[in-house]
Amino acid sequence: MQHIQLKTSIPGPKGLEVLERRKNALPSGLAKSTEVVVERAEGAVVYDVDGNRLLDFAGGIGMINVGHCNENVVNAIKVQVDKYIHTCSLVTTIEPYIELAELLNTVTPGNFPKKTLLANSGSEAVENAVNIAKYFTKRNAVLCFEGAYHGRTLLTLSLTSKYALFKKGMGSFVSDIYRIPAPNMYRRIDGMSDEQYIRYCIKQLEIAFISQVDPDALAAIIIEPVQGEGGFLPIPKEYLQKIRDVCHKHGIVMIADEIQSGAGRTGKLFAIEHSGVVPDMICSAKSIGAGMPVSAVTGRAEIMDAPHLGGVGGTYGGSPVACVAAIEAIKILKSESFLQRANEAGEIIRTTLEVWKEKYKIIGDVRGIGAMRLVEFVKDRNTKEPDMEVALEIIKDAASKGLILIRAGLFSNCIRLLPPIVITDEQLQEGLSVFESAVKRADEKRE
Repeated sequence: MQHIQLKTSIPGPKGLEVLERRKNALPSGLAKSTEVVVERAEGAVVYDVDGNRLLDFAGGIGMINVGHCNENVVNAIKVQVDKYIHTCSLVTTIEPYIELAELLNTVTPGNFPKKTLLANSGSEAVENAVNIAKYFTKRNAVLCFEGAYHGRTLLTLSLTSKYALFKKGMGSFVSDIYRIPAPNMYRRIDGMSDEQYIRYCIKQLEIAFISQVDPDALAAIIIEPVQGEGGFLPIPKEYLQKIRDVCHKHGIVMIADEIQSGAGRTGKLFAIEHSGVVPDMICSAKSIGAGMPVSAVTGRAEIMDAPHLGGVGGTYGGSPVACVAAIEAIKILKSESFLQRANEAGEIIRTTLEVWKEKYKIIGDVRGIGAMRLVEFVKDRNTKEPDMEVALEIIKDAASKGLILIRAGLFSNCIRLLPPIVITDEQLQEGLSVFESAVKRADEKRE
């Protein structure tokens, strides 16, 4: 059975009306990847207001790993709403908050006492993690990496890379932040082997501790084990281990931003588990809430306990409705069957993309881990010159045929695949077929 069913163009008449309302009511700076106007969604399928049925390969930018409207999550929300919606964790004790924290303390890497602070968004999780690290170490400096995306608050925007899209016109930014290049195996230095390039990157990190900031001045080093917005760049385990060693030696807090790469997306609950490296703190959000706004900082108990009484928290942090959703989601995400499915779906995507790489000259690279996969488009395979226009063209083409996609990459020349892990093989193959047809049309235009 064909899962994509189109009754009108995308958008149709009703969709056009809603989009006009959006144009008049919302700020123009609020971008959108497609013209799809949603009526409802289930699993990996989105239904629009004109009765069209589409497949979702964006997953709310990695927010829907367990699928749209997962039954267990929805039922937990309904039960909680009938009890109470909000009393505030700063005023009363909310048991779902405690249960979720206990769960995260158990499933995050590290055989040591942990504690968890909840918030609403990934940005808040990162902000809290950095602030707590500063409080604990009594230092101010933070090291981050080019290509990183950590959020849009003042502190997290200061940490975020990709200037024109996120930071232009938003300064001034937080001081005492130092940024160095992250390893990019696709764009490694010509003539270097993978091993030589990784050693080079480690050497550049060591030089940064001389040229930019003394490690004894650093409160934290924050890194995404797989860069998300930066283009699904897996950080080599040797590099992560070097960061771990430096942090241990100099009393620096190692923070893993797992907001996009976590929640089972890479075939392990947290992407950093692939390396065997254990960070001091982990930031999680997106798919742990299965669509509900919830985020968490989980870390060593002595670090998390550092701030004074009243030094952390927020009005909505640990919403009981969001917490019960996250509890049910994490039960699914950590299960052996779910993680196995992530690897199975990822392998289908990987083998398919590898074939495309040989067929279409506009594809420079395909990469990722598990079901966190990406295609990078270039104007020339030899020079690797980014082609952001073709990526946008393919997204628009695919959306018109019933497939929801979204860009990524430092140069916005990549298309990331973040379909719900619960997607069926048939749905996955159908979506990949639509994607490939759009790639083929774009490739033929450039012959």
